[in-house]
Amino acid sequence: MRSVSAFFRSLAAPTLLSTALAFPLFPPFSPFSAFESAATPTVFADEVPEGAATRVEFVAFDGTTQRYFERLPENFDPNRPTTLLIALHGHGSDGAQIFAGKYAEFNALLDVAAERGAIVVSPDYRDRTSWMGPAAEKDVAQIVAEQRDKRNVARVVISGASMGGSSALTFAVRRPDLIDGVVSINGTANHLEYEKFQDAISASFGGSKTEVPLEYKNRSAEYFPERLIDKPSAFTLGGRDEIVPPDSAKRLAETLQKIGGDVLLLYRPEGGHSTTYDDVRAAAEFVFDALEKNNDVE
Repeated sequence: MRSVSAFFRSLAAPTLLSTALAFPLFPPFSPFSAFESAATPTVFADEVPEGAATRVEFVAFDGTTQRYFERLPENFDPNRPTTLLIALHGHGSDGAQIFAGKYAEFNALLDVAAERGAIVVSPDYRDRTSWMGPAAEKDVAQIVAEQRDKRNVARVVISGASMGGSSALTFAVRRPDLIDGVVSINGTANHLEYEKFQDAISASFGGSKTEVPLEYKNRSAEYFPERLIDKPSAFTLGGRDEIVPPDSAKRLAETLQKIGGDVLLLYRPEGGHSTTYDDVRAAAEFVFDALEKNNDVE
């Protein structure tokens, strides 16, 4: 049951879109500039409210120092089985975005995680504009392994919005062995089809679509629905989203439904590049409920 504080957060917190309209730090030409321009990041580490999350640094596979932000549940017991929720930021931001308290989408994820006693980890995943390229994939895989090593992680849910929603799908099909559930918010499932942010995606993927087409295909979840068949998956999409068009993710969700996947598709035909608190809450609860039910059966 939703707490009173969570209810008021849903009323007070703007969506990613409405925040972009309300705060003057975003350029006026873009209704969703937090993800439209890498030069104008939304939220960085010094803007995380005190006590909201802990900054953790680690040495990645290539010897570079990377980081993520972590929040443990209240009264955390390291010996008790728990869920790890990985939350991925949008284009132009970093891991601090999830804990800033400014976005209804991320507030909903955090509220559900708190109510379910889940650990929340928000990685930078290599770059403000990574789109889950090979280096980002290795970073997230390393974080999951380290969390499993030091804690009793029973399940892993990966989530995110915009670039993060796309990257959650990419990581889930690239490393299905590490993921148990997916919450994708306004993401794409087809990088061969997607046309925005191509300079950033090319830099992350190691070349353009014409140069490394298989890299783009291999990071497109739509081509690998069978890798998600056993993973509860929730999609939130807006029919009028021009920044990350919903078509490919909608097709993926519908394919999963046809082949027997456990899927929730919240498609709003008049919606744009944002999702309400209530829809994200419903998406996250769907995945958590399905995983808990599956665990009870096992």
